[in-house]
Amino acid sequence: MSFMDNLKRSLGYEETEIAKKDNKESALDNLSAMINNLTKTENRPNNSHKQPNNQYSQSKPRPTPNPAPVYEDEYEVIIPEQSLYEIILIRPKTIDDINYVVDQVIEENNPVILDLSFLERESAANFKLAGDKIKQMRSIYGVQALLLARTDDKDLIIVSPKKVRVINKG
Repeated sequence: MSFMDNLKRSLGYEETEIAKKDNKESALDNLSAMINNLTKTENRPNNSHKQPNNQYSQSKPRPTPNPAPVYEDEYEVIIPEQSLYEIILIRPKTIDDINYVVDQVIEENNPVILDLSFLERESAANFKLAGDKIKQMRSIYGVQALLLARTDDKDLIIVSPKKVRVINKG
């Protein structure tokens, strides 16, 4: 006998010839029962498999992924027409400067920040004409115009095309 056999016998792990034979037979029986169970479950449809009864099992089947993404109307993928928007800051002094602003907003789709304080102080007629042009752009083209700041020396307005959304959160 080896040292390990003596140690096992002293700790109560002594196996007799009969116990060894019974263990081999029960192991073979367990193996054949397991093989039978596996072959029986393979012939069943997939829905008849029992799921393990634990807290992590899911009762709902997993959704199958769609081959192509489906977008709802409220989630829209926006691809800009231009890769870069230039935001122009201008202090118009003449009607030509106002016409330049109109061209930038309507034709070039660029937002413009206007400082109308010079026109307000120097020429009331040109200031009124600038306000009328902004109103026309808003009504005809859907342009957005938001007052950014009004102080004694500045009247800042941002004018943006319909495609560039400016949101006032304050």
